Parts: sequence; structure tokens; C-alpha cells
Amino acid sequence: MTDIFAKYAGLAADIENLRRAAPRNPFGVVIERPLSATVGLIEGRKTLLFGTNNYLGLSQSSVAAEAAIATIRSEGVGTTGSRIANGTYALHKTLEHRLAETFRKRHCLVFSTGYQANLGTISALAGKDDILLLDADSHASIYDGSRLSQAQVIRFRHNDPEDLDRRLGRLKDHQGAKLIVVEGIYSMTGNVAPMKEFVEVKKAHGAWLLADEAHSFGVLGASGLGVAEAQGCETDVDFIVGTFSKSLGTVGGYCVSDHDGIELIRLCSRPYMFTASLPPEIIAATLGSLTEMQARPELREKLMANARQLLDGLKGLGLSVSTHVSPVVAVTLDNVEQAIAMWNRLLESGLYVNLSLPPATPTQNPLLRCSVMAAHEADQIAQAIGIFERVAGEYGLGR
Repeated sequence: MTDIFAKYAGLAADIENLRRAAPRNPFGVVIERPLSATVGLIEGRKTLLFGTNNYLGLSQSSVAAEAAIATIRSEGVGTTGSRIANGTYALHKTLEHRLAETFRKRHCLVFSTGYQANLGTISALAGKDDILLLDADSHASIYDGSRLSQAQVIRFRHNDPEDLDRRLGRLKDHQGAKLIVVEGIYSMTGNVAPMKEFVEVKKAHGAWLLADEAHSFGVLGASGLGVAEAQGCETDVDFIVGTFSKSLGTVGGYCVSDHDGIELIRLCSRPYMFTASLPPEIIAATLGSLTEMQARPELREKLMANARQLLDGLKGLGLSVSTHVSPVVAVTLDNVEQAIAMWNRLLESGLYVNLSLPPATPTQNPLLRCSVMAAHEADQIAQAIGIFERVAGEYGLGR
């Protein structure tokens, strides 16, 4: 009998080497209990959480929690069906209306996860006769949606409107639709897209534009709508996709648009049609978090001030970080062995960050990826910088 797992022999060897090189599996960390938005119990130690994407700290929102508890008591814990069967409750429609209103768009589709929002939207919008133009650093969900669509895929250089313009220029005789897909804030590096420039390229070539604002919703813009709002071009972005699992602290995803045709994909998007809908308590909690986000714009101000403090602090240590100010602050290292060793020392010192290794990173360099929250206090950020300084010094890095 052929071993069905033989294809993963290389991965198994890599994992075994990782076990030998490090005292713990960096991809199997268990947060035994969150003590607050910013501190969790890991390996029995109180640990600063700088790797959770909980940008506004709303995973611990009492407003969201009470809404979820009340809804469980009145509507139960699950729908047991997809959105096109028995899985649409009044709450689902309420959330769609709220999000459409929030983004000043006519339509909204809510998906069960942010991953499925990209998978379901892209695969339904693009067909085999169309062309998808993807930023080279796009998230896995974007690439997976592209594969499911069967459209031709062309990658352009990361955050490079000129390269996109050149590639679209070569497609002037193509008869199918051309859909550009970019992200607002890129999840690995924290880089911010030049969205306004992408809009100009889109207009010049008669293309469509989809922006994934997963890491920028609740973060940037006067209303927290993301990079497109911050750069004053949200009305020219055809489709905005995002998630509830970052700034809103719950789970789920959405697509908003002014194009009436988006409603048709409710019956064409397989990830929308064949997945159980979000439980009512999650919808209720998301509505609660959305209300809190809109009522407390000071959270965004605190978040960006915290992001600046961490970025400047790590840069001041002589570590390699992005030039973009965003809640994602990633330290680029030279090699995997160094990254694994430093990640372990950071955790042992009471600081949890994300370890990102190639090929999941944009380059062949590993990253120690931090994510900042509005809930972090200035002294917690200073403490994190101090831990980085001590650990970096142990490995001869920094100033």
C-alpha cells in the first residue's frame, strides 16, 4: 500500500529537526488562559501577548460578551445550516445591513470566516476567461480563491503600481474581466498599500479592484474603514473584503460592494453556499464589538500611538523593521535557526510573538512578527522592547 502521507516526508523531517533544535514547537503554543487582552498564561507563566492580532482589544469586550450570552439563551448555540438553507437568522441580515451602512455601500455578504470571505468572493467573481492580478505578497486565502476560480493568475511586484500598470498594458486585447487584488495592511510585514495609486491604474485600464482590509479595518481611516478610507479612495474600490477576527475580536468575514451583481454570488460561491453559517452568539458579539469600535474612536488613536512606540523602540535597537507605521511590526532576521532560538528566548522571558518562517514569509528571511493592541499600556510596550534588547544582545544583534 502506498503511504498517503509520503508526500509530507520533507515536512516531517523539518518538524523533527525543529524539535531537536528547540525546546518547544513554535506552532503549537497553548495559551492556557487569557488573563486580559494583553496578558495570558503560557507554560504557567504570565506572558505579554504581542502576537494575537487583537488590535482594539475587543476579544475581551464586556459589551460583546453580554450580547453573546443573551443571544445563546434566546436563540441557542448554532444554526446547523448554511446561509442558503436554514442558516440565515434575522441577526445575520442585521449584521449585513450594519456593515453595508458602516462602509457606505449598498450590499454586504457575511461569511463564516475571513479566509472564506476571500475564498468565496474571489472564486465567484473571477471565471476561467478572466484574469486575476495579485500582489505578490498576497495572503494564502487570496491565492486559494484564485485557484478555485480557474482564472488566469498574474502576479505583480509587491506594492508596485507601475509594475501593475505595465502588466495590465499587455492585456489590452484580452476580452475577459480583469480583477486586481491587493491588501490594505499586509499581515506578515505591516506594509501599507498605495491604494490610491492602484485605483488610478484600475481606472486607466478598465479593471476591477478588490481590497482585503482584514488587518486595516478598525485601524486606519477617519471611521476605521481601512486604507482605502485613509487614502480617500474607498468609493473607487469595487469590493472590500475583511474579517471579524482582528479588530472586532470574534470570527467571520464579509464582502461589501456597491455593485448589485454581488448578490448573485450568494448562489454561485461554494464557500458561502456549502458552509454552516456563523452561530447567532458570534453574530451578536460581532455587532456588539462593531458598536464599541464606532463609539470609541480613541481606540484607534491609542493603537497607532502604541504601534509607533514599538516600531521606534525596535528600530532604535538597530533591528530590521518596516518603515510603515501599522499594528503589525515585524523584525526580519538572517536565518531560520537564529529566528527559532530567539523566539524561544523571548517566550521564556515572558513575551509571546509570532514566528514566521519561509515560505510563508515574503522573502527567504524569517520574521519575528509582533502585533500591537490599543489595550497595551506604554509600560508593557517598553517592557517588550526591553526583552527584545536583552535577547537580541544574546545573539549579537542590534546596536
